Amino acid sequence: MTNDIIKQKLTEKFGDVFTEWLEPYGMLTFTAPKDLNVKVLQFLFDDERLKFRFLTDLQAVHYPDRKGEELAVVYHLHNLVDNVRIRFKVFVPVEKPDVFTATSLYAGANFMERETFDFYGVNFVGHPNLIRILNVDEMDYFPLRKEFPLEDQTRIDKDDDMFGR
Repeated sequence: MTNDIIKQKLTEKFGDVFTEWLEPYGMLTFTAPKDLNVKVLQFLFDDERLKFRFLTDLQAVHYPDRKGEELAVVYHLHNLVDNVRIRFKVFVPVEKPDVFTATSLYAGANFMERETFDFYGVNFVGHPNLIRILNVDEMDYFPLRKEFPLEDQTRIDKDDDMFGR
């Protein structure tokens, strides 16, 4: 199983809808339209040659400079038979971060999607129990978005000379 075979099968099935084909460190990476995420996952799962039946990880990344597609939901899939891994991303706007849930296909997506919702605010449409999993329910923001400075610049108890600045 090679990256070229995976790319060819995806292109045969979906056409030229995928973008940003890369192979960092040999791992095939591509971007899919957000409305096709479950269809792509289903195809990768069902195809007898591809067999991507293990969801290794699911998380989000905040790109505040990408207007209209600030949040990326990233899926890492593993074909355990051929020991091949791939990564694919879908981008959504921060104003309406709706992505279809993968819980019907991968049971392990349940907690991963809840964590991604909890920290980034991605709304997984159709998720059976999309509530906060690690943060308190009263939290009205998403702490891993890059909307807040890393340090409070108004603090006076920190002397820059002590930190080599």
